[in-house]
This record gives sequence, structure tokens and C-alpha cells, in this order.
Amino acid sequence: MTEPMTLRARLAAPVKAVHRALTDPAELRAWLAEHAEVELPHRYAFWGRYTPEGDAPHQRLLHADERILRFAWLLDGVETTTEIALEPEGESTILTLRQSHFDFAEAMSGSTIRGVFQTYWALAIANLAAHLEGRQLLPRTDFTSADLRGELLIAAPLPKVYESLTDSEQASAWFGYPIGIEPWLGGRYAMGGFETGYAAKVVDLDPGRRMSVDWGPTGVTTWELAESDGKTKLTFVQSGFDEQNPPYGAWSGTVSGLGELVRYHQMPDWQPIWLPEEPATADAAR
Repeated sequence: MTEPMTLRARLAAPVKAVHRALTDPAELRAWLAEHAEVELPHRYAFWGRYTPEGDAPHQRLLHADERILRFAWLLDGVETTTEIALEPEGESTILTLRQSHFDFAEAMSGSTIRGVFQTYWALAIANLAAHLEGRQLLPRTDFTSADLRGELLIAAPLPKVYESLTDSEQASAWFGYPIGIEPWLGGRYAMGGFETGYAAKVVDLDPGRRMSVDWGPTGVTTWELAESDGKTKLTFVQSGFDEQNPPYGAWSGTVSGLGELVRYHQMPDWQPIWLPEEPATADAAR
């Protein structure tokens, strides 16, 4: 049996508020899905354009109490299992999400929609954190569209935002993963650092304003900055990919990372929401 994919985050709200955000249909529609219906302990369903295969609800509730939410989710003909566990930590909550049937090779190849699980849930949790903190939400991935674009407003000066997007040390800090950046035309952009062996290429650059990075099959990521009432507007778009198989996973991962970029600039004592993965227990791997 393979271990489930696991994500852990510290949310700035007590367990009761997090549980309500996870189970109240109106709140779910605000941060997770276009449509949601919840009637505990019998029904937990969400669907719509922000949900993979969201033409109809495909969830089946397995268990629900004040700390645990577990449901089956049929995707690409396979019934997967999602479990969300809540643990109090003072006035905060440690959320642990475990998702079965995630395979990194499938995520890289795009051979099944289940390959988006990791970044889909990362973006969802980032938006849950924003919702609980009363901040702007990140653009949700529209799984019915090949138009991958969005924008964010960051309460920080444009030069500081540009520096944090192009400096390897700062980008690695807020994204939560090593990133090697050579911020010049033709330079390398390496997720995992320059030692990983593969690097995308900077194919367009307007110093202080814009950068485009060519990732190969998943297309070109372009971001651009503009002044906006003393703040910085960040516009980003993915282009140049196979529109019959949009890179939803890569896009969702990029957008989820930008949530920490906003917090990095706007929180005086910034700490990332993400926590290291703990070893799975026998019960958690069910």
C-alpha cells in the first residue's frame, strides 16, 4: 500500500472556526467550490468549474465529527479518499490533509486528472487560510477553461515585490521550496535549485517590471508588476501549452505559492502556513 499524499498547515483560527469553514455550504462556496451541499453526517458534496471533473458532485461522505472529515471522491473512474484532520494549537489549528491515489509520475505526465491532487489541495488550503484571515483569495483554477490568468494586489512597494520574485533566497523562502533564479534574459529558473539538473529558461525580461519563463510542455509563465494606489498589482498568465490538456496542476501550484508571497510582504512577523509532513500512522493511511 502506498502512503497517501499529505499536506499540513497552521491556520490562524480556532478549530471551531476552521470546522465551520469546512462544513458550512456558504463558506465552502466562498473559498473552495462553485457549488456545495452539506448535510452532516449524511452528505458532503462540492462541484463546479473550480473542481476537477466538477460537472456533478462525485463525493461520498465516509465520516464526520468535530475533528475529522473523510470522504470518498470518484475521479477518472477511481474512488479516492480524502481525509482532513484538525488539531488545536492555542488559538490556531493544525490542519492535516491526506489524499489517496496521488502519483507524482501521473502529475508530471498529466495522464490523469488525479495528478492535480497535490497542487489543487495546496491552493485550496492557501485560500482557506486567506478566508479565515479575512484576506483576498487567490484566483481559483477553472477546470473548464484553458485561459490561465489571474491577478493579485500586494500591499508593498513595486521594487520590493520585484526583488522577492527574482532573488533566489527570498523566492525560496516564501515559496517554501528551493528556487534558483538567474534574473537576466537567457538565465536559468530552477525549481529545486540549480543542482537538480533541469532548469527552465528566462525568455523575456523587463527589469523591475516583467519576467517570462519557458517551462517546456507546460508552457510559458509570465508575470508583470504595476503600481496601484501605493500597492503593487501582480498579473500572471500561462501560455504556449496544449489547450487540449491544460497544465492545471502546474498552474495551481504556482498560484498557491503566490499566497505566501502576499503574506510575506503584508505580515510583519511572517511565518509560512506550511508545516513539515509527519510520518503517516497506520490509522491515517486507511
